[in-house]
Amino acid sequence: MQRAGVTKVLTPAQRTAWLRLIRTENVGPVTFRQLLNRFGSAEAALEALPELSRKAGRAMLPISQSRAEDEIAGLARYGARLVAQCDPDYPRHLQHISGAPPLLTMAGGERLDWQRTVGIVGARNASSAGVKMTRLLAADLGERGYTVVSGLARGIDAAAHRASIDTGTIAVLAGGFDRIYPDGNIPLAHDILDNGGALLTEMPLGWEPRARDFPRRNRLVSGLSLGIVVVEAAKRSGSLITARLALEQNRDVFAVPGSPLDPRAEGGNLLIQQGARLVTNAEDIVEVLGSADPARQALFDPEWQPGEVGSGDAEPAADDRGRLTEALSSTPVEVDELIAQTGIVPGVMQVLLLELDISGQIEWSSGQLVALRHQ
Repeated sequence: MQRAGVTKVLTPAQRTAWLRLIRTENVGPVTFRQLLNRFGSAEAALEALPELSRKAGRAMLPISQSRAEDEIAGLARYGARLVAQCDPDYPRHLQHISGAPPLLTMAGGERLDWQRTVGIVGARNASSAGVKMTRLLAADLGERGYTVVSGLARGIDAAAHRASIDTGTIAVLAGGFDRIYPDGNIPLAHDILDNGGALLTEMPLGWEPRARDFPRRNRLVSGLSLGIVVVEAAKRSGSLITARLALEQNRDVFAVPGSPLDPRAEGGNLLIQQGARLVTNAEDIVEVLGSADPARQALFDPEWQPGEVGSGDAEPAADDRGRLTEALSSTPVEVDELIAQTGIVPGVMQVLLLELDISGQIEWSSGQLVALRHQ
């Protein structure tokens, strides 16, 4: 199945339609991509939503035209902009992750190197030693030409941003652009922009971050980065979630070792035991990222463009739905394998999976893996 995308820059009307579609209830990045592939444009998908909702028995209510226009105008007042997945300034590393956001809200970053990026994450209640190590790593990586990515949280995140503020840093927000969390880091966010860095989020204006939004943010931190460095992290922490996401996204994972007596070191030490690269200085990171194999370099080719949108004219035969549901199980499987097993042509498979997705019967993981949703 192809990525949602077009080869031209969106018109203002198209951009507004994209915003209405991605802000639609029960439409996430994967469903958005399927809708564009099925109907050819966001405008056509919006027109089809009432019938899709009726067939799926699930509400799919897009935001109004005026609400979308108000959000765009509100972003402009904050000096921010909507960046679509097909735009030239959409971060190319994000193009390759599962569930890449069709639209990002961004401010700043015009002069940053978005290709040479390293994520640094860790504990909010960081030790003084952890903060010092973070500052040394972030400053040295910045001096070597890398842009530092983090999540603007307290502790390690904030230390990473501050140490790289002069060389370039990207802060990924869990909430809306006007709901920076925590409040104490609002001045830091302004400093990042004032020094040529970037803020970005996929959430709408006015969105207060909830617990479930932080893992969503973490997938963007790792997705923006060539590799993730964990400085301090407890065994059960958001930083370890970020490391797991990084592995799923084919990124390198690094960890700073710590004392076995400090609970904040348990997560990093565990990652090292599981194969993460031990870090004592920035050279340990640069050495790995600078010697990436040709296949990995091709993965992050800055010339890569999203695929063309499908024509959306395929219709399922009477027995196609039954064959597909019989082939699906709670074990994730690749779409190509489903096509080979069922004999359903790709265009029809796309339609059927879209219908199952909208009705909440399937879930996606790690790119194109699909499984029946646990009830």
